[in-house]
Amino acid sequence: MNAKRILVVDNEAKMRRILELSLRNMGHEVLQAGEGEEALALLERESCDLVLTDLRMPRMDGIELLKALRARGDEVPVIVLTAYGTIETAVSAMKLGAADYIIRPFEIETVELAVTRVLAMQAVQRENQFLRDELSRGWGEFVGVSDSMQALYRLLQQVAPTRSSVFIVGETGTGKELVARALHQASGRSGLFVPINCAAIPTDLLESELFGHAKGAFTGALSDRVGKCELSSGGTLFLDEITEMPPPLQAKLLRVLQGGSIERLGANTPIAVDLRVVAAANRDPQQAVEDGRLRRDLYFRLNVVRVDVPLLRERRSDIPLLVEHFLHKYARDLGRHVPRLSAQALQHLENYAWPGNVRELENLIERAMVLCHGDEIGLDYFPAEISRVPPAATPTTPEAAFESGTTASLSMRQQVETLERQLIAAALARSDGSKAAAARLLEISERALWYKLKRYGL
Repeated sequence: MNAKRILVVDNEAKMRRILELSLRNMGHEVLQAGEGEEALALLERESCDLVLTDLRMPRMDGIELLKALRARGDEVPVIVLTAYGTIETAVSAMKLGAADYIIRPFEIETVELAVTRVLAMQAVQRENQFLRDELSRGWGEFVGVSDSMQALYRLLQQVAPTRSSVFIVGETGTGKELVARALHQASGRSGLFVPINCAAIPTDLLESELFGHAKGAFTGALSDRVGKCELSSGGTLFLDEITEMPPPLQAKLLRVLQGGSIERLGANTPIAVDLRVVAAANRDPQQAVEDGRLRRDLYFRLNVVRVDVPLLRERRSDIPLLVEHFLHKYARDLGRHVPRLSAQALQHLENYAWPGNVRELENLIERAMVLCHGDEIGLDYFPAEISRVPPAATPTTPEAAFESGTTASLSMRQQVETLERQLIAAALARSDGSKAAAARLLEISERALWYKLKRYGL
């Protein structure tokens, strides 16, 4: 974490000195004030990233200082330190927006951990504001500023204005339809965005859904019906789970794409269509071709540009932004204020494997919002599989894993991933961020290091 400017407010010079030494040892710049009014005057002249204040001080105490800061619109995070802690004062401080509340006597490590967590959350909030500014420029619902998402944005910006077919590949829950909608919105095409899930419609109805039918074409066809291909003419046709489409329909779709016209079921009159097709699959389409579930010629026709949607576990640095996004979303839906997510809960979310990707994360945040009616969502509002995930900040040894006896800590994959993340972070720190130097320290190729950085979202 970059060095920050921290203001320590305490009428005891000895305590100010202890906190100053600790914070300077963490690499931060420290300012001091002996009481609340002095702190307010100092904050008029200087900008600070964090305030640590004692609760009981002469003339203006910590609560009054916090009130004064909020009254003038200063949102600097405040950690309250006190030897006179009560439930009432703690509640009062947190309602006024205190970031943390620590009771004396305390271990200095407790303060250091609180400072680290608060500054990390402040960085998340700033990144989230940056993200909202970016979203306002036309990329809809996308949430993420990781390298993998930035690469995705660049690719979509290049592809969107063209008429080229696009094949989107990504696990369930990664947001393939979101990508398809973004392509359509940025394409400049005036027609509709028309999605169809090839796996969700029975085979005997899918042909009619795609190409439409004429009145009397089959039993129950009481009137003419416009199919999805015709409906999306001039716009974008999104074929989700294309590998589940029956082979005979794949052949007919290929003829439509090559000829630029369709015929409704039961009719012989061709109808010209201007199609831009975006297809998607949750598994490797080349393997589907090898398995005979996707026609090779249709695959080549659709796979002009391939877009791989990053997995959530490959962009863990975006998880705090996604959490913030969904907290605001469901606060609006439920008509409530936006609660905080505890640092402990965020740590566990960042280290969960996310087999359901972003959709699973959204569902868990919605669940937590429904269950929680307080100001903070803690770990106890999430399912057991989340609480069993070991936090990344805690170094884990094989001995500790066996002593804990939990399924999560005994996972060899998680142990290896945790160790790799720690080693990479240490190597980057020792090499001042130089990827080439870090790769030499780790005794791996620079290409392998770049792959791991992308995989772990570092």
